[in-house]
Amino acid sequence: MAGLLEIHDKDGHPEHKLKLERSEVPFICGGCKELGFGLRYQCPNMNCNYILHDECGFGLQYRRPPTQKFFKKCDFQFHQQNPLLGARICNICALDIQGFLYQCSHGDIDLHPHCANLSLTITLPDSNELIELRENTKSRCLKCQRKERAGKVQGLSYVSSDGKLCYHVACLKEACLDNWKRGYFQLDVLANEENKILALQNLAPNQVVRPSEGQSSNAMKGIKLLITFLKLVVSAILGEPFTLVSTLFQISQN
Repeated sequence: MAGLLEIHDKDGHPEHKLKLERSEVPFICGGCKELGFGLRYQCPNMNCNYILHDECGFGLQYRRPPTQKFFKKCDFQFHQQNPLLGARICNICALDIQGFLYQCSHGDIDLHPHCANLSLTITLPDSNELIELRENTKSRCLKCQRKERAGKVQGLSYVSSDGKLCYHVACLKEACLDNWKRGYFQLDVLANEENKILALQNLAPNQVVRPSEGQSSNAMKGIKLLITFLKLVVSAILGEPFTLVSTLFQISQN
């Protein structure tokens, strides 16, 4: 998605134009109220911390999602707040919408701007296998261990081609937010190997994430595949903060 170098949020932040920047520092988007990393629109005033996801900035300027990957029959419109009564839930991540959103003209489908831009497929390195964003998966999520989440809206999942690795988008966003709150998304914290293990274990609590002596070649291969899967889906959710993600998953090389 090609972003503008500068935008103006006349309603949310009329004082200054926001400039497109890349940062490894996490933030809470002032538009959708969701966690963000990487590309963002930020006020240049040193005393102001108003920040938007680049996807929220795109929606603010163009009023429509750049592509419609799911829900192709919907005509999506961008809104800075829900124009309808009642709470709204994102149909991709199945989490509450608290700010900026895309809403179908029929009023039955809602999307976070960032979720509307998630990659449909991710290619595994040195392989023809894909990680796909799917509906109605039959695989168990690495985080919650369930095939389906509780609630009226199920949301989507990232699933490996063979179906053995799966992560609900909702669980992935919640796990990333939890890791951030625990301080695991700070480069100085991740300099400690034990903190890396704790962060990875929080992403996949029922999986072995640490290679060790005496493990079989198949076990080592399985751990490497798991770490690669987690690295790719976390990158997709966080907006590819390269230094942070590379540091977090560097343990797979040890």
